[in-house]
Amino acid sequence: MSDLASAIDSLAAEDPSELPVGLVAEQLIDLHWQMARLQAQIARRTYLRVSSESPN
Repeated sequence: MSDLASAIDSLAAEDPSELPVGLVAEQLIDLHWQMARLQAQIARRTYLRVSSESPN
């Protein structure tokens, strides 16, 4: 999660108008994948917690 926070802080600190479009696109794609990995981790942990609590 700290990787995601660092990526967001990095993007927030930069002025996109000063960066090449390709670099901005690359950063956004990286941020997207970090968010997707975080969502997958949350889903797995939630599933494990719910599965272990179910009476089945």
